[in-house]
Amino acid sequence: MTDMFASEYLMESDQETLRLDLKTDQATLEKQAKWAGIKPGMRVADIGCGAGKTTSFLNNLIQPGGEIVGIDSSEKRIEDAIKKFSNNTAHFICKDVHQSLEDIGKFDFIWVRFLLEYHHLTSFKIVQNLCNILKPGGIICLIDLDHNCLNHFEAPEVLSKSLTGLMNVFVTNKDFDPYAGRKLYSYLYDLNFDEIDVDLAAHHLFFGKLNHINIFNWITKAQVAAKNSGYAFDEFEGGYDEFYEVFKKFILDPRRFTYTPVISCRGRKPLS
Repeated sequence: MTDMFASEYLMESDQETLRLDLKTDQATLEKQAKWAGIKPGMRVADIGCGAGKTTSFLNNLIQPGGEIVGIDSSEKRIEDAIKKFSNNTAHFICKDVHQSLEDIGKFDFIWVRFLLEYHHLTSFKIVQNLCNILKPGGIICLIDLDHNCLNHFEAPEVLSKSLTGLMNVFVTNKDFDPYAGRKLYSYLYDLNFDEIDVDLAAHHLFFGKLNHINIFNWITKAQVAAKNSGYAFDEFEGGYDEFYEVFKKFILDPRRFTYTPVISCRGRKPLS
């Protein structure tokens, strides 16, 4: 997922398209989408579509007769998505979701997964804006993490302190929200949506040896988001370099227990 301006996105790097591609699990995504109510024949908007892999998976679920539009604020992600996934039923456009989206028409189903956490101050306004392109009776599905990257059993005290400090910097300087998931229900409630439902599951659940995808994902987070955060890492005499070595040792330790909840919230726009 990308921030409002690609240069400020926490995870921006030459490997970000690859990271997004590797960490997107088709079975999990399809289970979430079916729970939310996606059906063949729908016109769907994938908001914060990244490099298009989620859009492609969702497109499979709405055939025959469906159409999907992937929307992201990163020109680089959209270019990658068009090259790999654009076809007669899947289209991609670069837009800022804070601005009017009326020119792309109305949708039966809007999918917003792992986007709002990058917009701490404006997440509710984004959802309000998306409601303007949702048909009466249409479904919106909001999915985000909660207590993001902060649940590690018996992590070294100095590491826990630095991770909390990092999150505070992300909130203050990068508009990141590590507690985005718990807010989703209130958004749809306050917008008077019908048939609201909520699901809670584990997104990260790490015990024992990590597979290569999770290793790549988490090490990249430390190499990109943490390193470029501007955080001083004063807890460590060796600064960032020492933090990175301690973090890597902990995350690769098969005794480590780490989890992050994912909260899904779906609702139907009132007919009137």
